[in-house]
Amino acid sequence: MNATNRTVVVTGIGATTPLGGDSASTWEGLLAGRSGVRPLDDERFADLPVRMAATAAVEPDQVLPRPVARKLDRSAQFALIAAREAWADAGYTGPAGEDTAEDGSALIDPDRLGTVIASGIGGVTTLLDQYDVLKEKGVRRVSPHTVPMLMPNGPSANVGLEVGAQAGVHTPVSACASGAEAIGYAVEMIRTGRADVVVAGGTEAAIHPLPIVAFANMMAMSKNNDEPEKASRPYDTARDGFVLGEGAGVVILESAEHAAKRGAKVYCEVLGQGLSADSHHIAQPEPTGRGIAAAVQNLLDATDLKPAELVHLNAHATSTPQGDVAEIKALRRVLGDDVDHIAISGTKSMTGHLLGGAGGIETVATVLALYHRQAPPTINVENLDDEVDADIVRDEPRKLPEGTIAAINNSFGFGGHNVVLAFRTA
Repeated sequence: MNATNRTVVVTGIGATTPLGGDSASTWEGLLAGRSGVRPLDDERFADLPVRMAATAAVEPDQVLPRPVARKLDRSAQFALIAAREAWADAGYTGPAGEDTAEDGSALIDPDRLGTVIASGIGGVTTLLDQYDVLKEKGVRRVSPHTVPMLMPNGPSANVGLEVGAQAGVHTPVSACASGAEAIGYAVEMIRTGRADVVVAGGTEAAIHPLPIVAFANMMAMSKNNDEPEKASRPYDTARDGFVLGEGAGVVILESAEHAAKRGAKVYCEVLGQGLSADSHHIAQPEPTGRGIAAAVQNLLDATDLKPAELVHLNAHATSTPQGDVAEIKALRRVLGDDVDHIAISGTKSMTGHLLGGAGGIETVATVLALYHRQAPPTINVENLDDEVDADIVRDEPRKLPEGTIAAINNSFGFGGHNVVLAFRTA
């Protein structure tokens, strides 16, 4: 089927996060301003410079049967749980081709269904744990499932197998921008006619001593071990780095025609994406926000979004000294005074930073903010940085206006990747 510029809508959402085991409990936690950051009590973390993380609120083995869970890396477990919730929320009850409407016709053709689920790091815990098994217990004890478990495309592939996707199964890897890039890629699959429905999002499970020490030695992570719940503090003058989180966020994207044909609930429209690269440094953000500004401008150029429509931003806002300010500078560069009427939420203050999963979970939060017309708060902002010249939603959720409104979700990653997604009320 050839098509261009088809309208894309969100018809299902799913999540498992440090705030809750599904999207409803996660949303409740965001509105309540609850921190998901906890001490890491395992003895493996006892002597590390960072001994806290935003661990999953619900362990995946409480949800998945053991025979399923044991063959999946933790990142794939999270992805499968979130995808199952989103799939059911969209009104699907089985795999493509087997899921039928009341008249007996298939709800979706497998050849018209895809998945794009990203991970910034992939099966790192499987890789490191199985290497320990090799050293300590010998060759015969290494799991035969190791390679499929450690592959970065494992989460997307397993979700694709679950739903019967045959239009394409993809895994963009662009560090902390991966989840957002996955959703943008999924939108293009639908717009260009490759698919009618795409399961899209991001997942990550990298809470392990090695990644934590590596990030800590880069001076990228907060070391506020004494007050874990206050460690992630975007825009605050005392911010000292991000807090690592884990989980997954997944959305079901459909062409508006396909959703209408089956009478699906619609959360919002996906307007499109803006992409750019800093070409500045492998890890440090470009300090003036030049690349971020380019991504925002590219989004405006590629869509019919008007800055006056923008009322909400789920910011990247990782709680790093340079990154938080660069993002605000970039918005000012492109949007000027229109920034003044945008309610900005830094939800990583509650969930921690899920790396490749961040864009997925924060897309779910952005979609729900539009759907319920509420912007979640940013917590732990006790002393707002003077360089943050913007309207930060603090401590309490903010009511968003009635009428047609739009929101954007920013995700940026090591390597200089910049992804900006835009959504509008249906």
